Amino acid sequence: MKKNILTSIMALMACACAWALTTDGQAYEPVNGIKIANQWIFDRVHSGTSYTTSAICNQRALTATMADGVVYVARSEEKTVVMGTDTISQSVIHRFNAADGTALPDLDLTLNGAPYGTFLGVTSIGKDNFGHIWVAPMTSNVSTKIPVYMVNTQTGELTLITHMDKAEAPQRTDYLDIVGDITLEKAECTMMTVAGSTADPGFPTVYCWRADKGAAPDEWEGGFEGDAYIDFTDFYPETKTGFSLAPVIKIVLGEDEDSRYSGELFYIDCFDGAPVLYSKDGSLIDSFESVEWDLRPQNQPNGCAEFALDGRNFLVYTIADMNGEGHGCQANICELGEGMAFEGMTKYWQVPADSLGKVNDSGLRVHCFATETGIENGEEVVTLLTFKAYNGMAVYKIGKNVQGNDNPGYKQGDVNGDGEVDVNDVNILINIVLGKDDAAKYEGRANVDGAGDVDVTDANTLINLVLGK
Repeated sequence: MKKNILTSIMALMACACAWALTTDGQAYEPVNGIKIANQWIFDRVHSGTSYTTSAICNQRALTATMADGVVYVARSEEKTVVMGTDTISQSVIHRFNAADGTALPDLDLTLNGAPYGTFLGVTSIGKDNFGHIWVAPMTSNVSTKIPVYMVNTQTGELTLITHMDKAEAPQRTDYLDIVGDITLEKAECTMMTVAGSTADPGFPTVYCWRADKGAAPDEWEGGFEGDAYIDFTDFYPETKTGFSLAPVIKIVLGEDEDSRYSGELFYIDCFDGAPVLYSKDGSLIDSFESVEWDLRPQNQPNGCAEFALDGRNFLVYTIADMNGEGHGCQANICELGEGMAFEGMTKYWQVPADSLGKVNDSGLRVHCFATETGIENGEEVVTLLTFKAYNGMAVYKIGKNVQGNDNPGYKQGDVNGDGEVDVNDVNILINIVLGKDDAAKYEGRANVDGAGDVDVTDANTLINLVLGK
């Protein structure tokens, strides 16, 4: 009987995918009374083949975001769907619980009732300031418009928000940023992106579109005083004349209600530079020119984000790509200097301290960051997502009294903590019940039924879990 049960369990679990969540194992020192703690990590360095065989370890899973406690990873053209005599590709959004990393149901994306399979159709994914998830494709210099879609996070159905018109400057675009409300119901909305290039010197073109609160879907207009784009002339380093490879733009929220979503200030980060703060008239406001040398990012990675905590302003930015000297897909978290300037900023931490990975991602360059601010135990806490395509992702909490996660991704019955509930867990539990193994080694995971003792009842509960009963 026991043999038959185990054989059935093995057959049932033969196609199960591993999901070995862990933490980065680092103890980060508090800085100025603020702590950081890893909640979970899923990457090449810490998760091994569990990550490298997963669907998100793919060069078309380029970008990720986080909203309302959920991590969204967009992968273009992941599936094929047969409709009649046609085989259609379909993009997918993978979702994870930001608190512990456990996988949530995927979203198979559809547009007008059909699978959404545009080439690199979800190159860019993000959230607006009211929790709406949006996606947009990469567009070439042949495309004159950029479609932007809102995602129904229950069904995966896409709704066209607008076509961003490139006007007389149809250059390649990759990554967007959006602030405000894409539905225009609660606030105005501003969208921005940057012309990219496959080689230096790149292009100087920045695009912007906006619409007022309550505007009709056809009332989007150019965001540069009616124009859809302007060409910049100021760069860092000064020798640059364009934004080159895969530039990333990050809009800064305005300080008052009238300017909060206007996009007056924004960061641009591209292949051969560092984050640069610009104003909407094209002026360079701040750069890394006066920043200490050891805080300057190495060439090739692109990505940054601001957040505020305890009355202080922070910048998180990627410091090295997979080719980084001594680094690999890591980020600096720094408190900005006086007046929110780059100059005088103070480094708090580098995360992960031992890297997400250092494997060539075919030149995707973009490194995604997303933050959410909340109150836990009466204190302000920032949750930070770091995501680097083809190398991994992690979630951290930042605050005065934050703590790490002892069992990220824990599932009932996962006795050995490998992310799966299968015959291996049953064998371990049987050995514990028979006195051939020690339950203490498994940090409470052997107590499957939650009754306190580890006995035959736990074994029966686990077998039923594996059999789906």
